Amino acid sequence: MRIDVSLRLVLFALVITSSAGVRAQSRGAAPQPADLVLRGGKIVTVDGGRPVVEALAVSGDTIVAVGPNQEIQAYVGPNTRVIDLKGALATPGFIDAHVHFTGVGEAARNLKLSTASDWDDIVRMVGDAAKRAKPGEWILGRGWHQEKWSHVPSPNVEGFPLHEALSRASPNNPVWLTHASGHAGFANAKAMEAAGVTRTTEDPKGGKILKDGRGNPTGLFNERAQSLIADALARDRARRTPAEVEADLRRDIDLAAQEALSKGLTTVSDAGSPPSTIEVMKKVVDERKLPLRVWMMLRETPDRLAIDMPKYRTVNYGDKRFTVRAVKRAIDGALGSRGAWMLQPYSDLTSTSGFNTDSLEDVTRAAELAVINDYQLCVHAIGDRGNREVLDIYEETFKRHQDKATSSSSGRNARVSAAGRGSPAAVIDGKNLRWRIEHAQHLNAADIPRFAQLGVIASMQGIHATSDAPFVLARLGPKRAEEGAYVWQKLMKAGATIANGTDAPVEDIDPIPSFYASVSRKLKDGSVFYPDQRMSRMEALRSYTIDAAYAGFDENIKGSLRPGKLADITVFSKDLMTIAEDDIPTAQVLYTIVGGKVQYSR
Repeated sequence: MRIDVSLRLVLFALVITSSAGVRAQSRGAAPQPADLVLRGGKIVTVDGGRPVVEALAVSGDTIVAVGPNQEIQAYVGPNTRVIDLKGALATPGFIDAHVHFTGVGEAARNLKLSTASDWDDIVRMVGDAAKRAKPGEWILGRGWHQEKWSHVPSPNVEGFPLHEALSRASPNNPVWLTHASGHAGFANAKAMEAAGVTRTTEDPKGGKILKDGRGNPTGLFNERAQSLIADALARDRARRTPAEVEADLRRDIDLAAQEALSKGLTTVSDAGSPPSTIEVMKKVVDERKLPLRVWMMLRETPDRLAIDMPKYRTVNYGDKRFTVRAVKRAIDGALGSRGAWMLQPYSDLTSTSGFNTDSLEDVTRAAELAVINDYQLCVHAIGDRGNREVLDIYEETFKRHQDKATSSSSGRNARVSAAGRGSPAAVIDGKNLRWRIEHAQHLNAADIPRFAQLGVIASMQGIHATSDAPFVLARLGPKRAEEGAYVWQKLMKAGATIANGTDAPVEDIDPIPSFYASVSRKLKDGSVFYPDQRMSRMEALRSYTIDAAYAGFDENIKGSLRPGKLADITVFSKDLMTIAEDDIPTAQVLYTIVGGKVQYSR
C-alpha cells in the first residue's frame, strides 16, 4: 500500500511539472539572445517547411531560428550583432562543387590570359613580363583560348599558333602558358629546351606534341604531353626549400580563400589535390586560418592511392572546415583542345576522336579502392565516349559488390548501406555511394538515364555551356550537340542530381555568371544555346546549395537555412529569383557568412 501511494505521488508530480511546462511554452518563454540576427530582407531558405522568411537568428555557428521579423526580434540581446538586409536577398551559402582551389590562388600570381583578344596580345604580355623577370626565371600564365580570339593566328597548325613569336619575345626565360581548360599548354623554345623536347620526341600515351609540316614542335602540348614541360618546371621548382614550398602554397590558399569569399562562396569543392596540399590545409585549419569550408578530392598516381586513401580520409575536420572523402581521376580531356574522348571523330578534325587519359584499368582500380576505403569516386569525363566508359565502370563495380554482398550475406544483412565502412560487401547500392562524373558535358542519348539509374551525380558547370557554345557546333555538329550537350533538363527529368560550379580557374570562380548561364544559356550575341535545357531559378539555386551539399554528403549540415544547420549564408544586392533575367549579372555579393561569422562584406 505504501508503494502504491508513493507511485501516485510521483505520477501527480509529473503531471504538475508537465502542465507547468506546457503553460510556459504557451506563454512563449524568451529565447536566449543570439550572436547574429539577419532581418528585414527576403531569405530563401531552400527548405520546404519555410521556403521564404524575413529573418533568422544564429548562435555560435548554428542557425537557431528562422521566421518573420517580429518573431526573430525575441533573439536580439544587448550583444547581438544585427544586420539589416534592407530588402536584400539572403540564400544558403553558395557551394562551388568543382574548383581547383590552390589553382585559383596560383592563377592570381601569374599572367591572366583570358583578356587577350588574339595571339599578338599574349606575345606582348609575355614580352612585358620577360623585361621584369630574372634570366632563367619561368614566366607562367593561364586562361588563353584560341576559339575566343578575334581571328585565327597566322601561321597556325590546327588553329593553334607557332612558338616563334613567343620565343623572340622571351629568349632567356622559359614560358609555359596553360590553356583555359587546363588540358593543353603552350611553351616557348626555352621551355622546350629545358624539357629536352625536339623534333624526335615521341608523343606520350594520352597526349600529343603538335608539330608543323616539317615535324618541328609548334609549342602546343595537348593533354598528357603537358607533363613534359610540367616536369621541367617541377625540376626547377625543386630547388626551393621545403619552407619556401609551403610558404608559396599557404599564399595560394589565402589568395584563393579571399577570392572565393568575395564572390559569395562559403564552401568550395576542390577537384583534386596531392597529399602535400592536404597536409598544409590541415595545418591552416589547426591554426584557425581557413575562413571558408573546403571539400577536397585526393589526386595522385595510382600506385600511391592504395597506400594514401586510408591515411588521408577526413570528414568535417576542425570545426567542419575541411573534408577529404573523394578521389579524382580523369578519363579524357577538354572539348576546346579536342581532347574530350568522343564516340565519333570531331566534325572539324576527323582525324581525331580525342584522348583516353587515365586508362580504363586505372579508373577501374580506383573504383575498387574507393569502395574499400569508403571514398566517393569523381571522374572527369567530358566526351560522350568518356562518360559512357565511366558509367560502365561504375555499373560493373556496383554489380560486382552487389554480387559479393548477396553471396556473403542474406536477409537484412545484405541491405546494409554504404555507411558500413571498411566492408566491400556492405556496399550494394550505387545510390548510397554518390559517385560523381565531373563535367558530364557531352552525352549520348542512351547514357542520359543511366545517371539516375546508377545514382551518379552530374557535377556540371553552368558557365561552361555558354563559354563553350561558340565552338560546340563546330566540334560536334548539330545532331550531337542537340542530343547531349549540357543537357541539364534531360538529366534532371530522368531523376539525376546536378551540382553546379565553375571549374575555376578555368572560369572565374564567381557564381553569379554561372547562375545566369544556368537559367538563360544566353550568349554574348544574344542567341540562346538550346533553350529547352535551361534551369529554372530554383533549380539553379538548388544546384548551388542543397544539391551541391548532397554531392558531398553534407546536406544534413548545410545547403539550406533551417534551425540546427550551419549558419553559412550568402547575401546578394538583388533578388536573383525575381529580377529581370538580363539583370542577374549586375547583382553583387553584400555579405558572405561562414559559421555565423561575416567573412566578407562589400
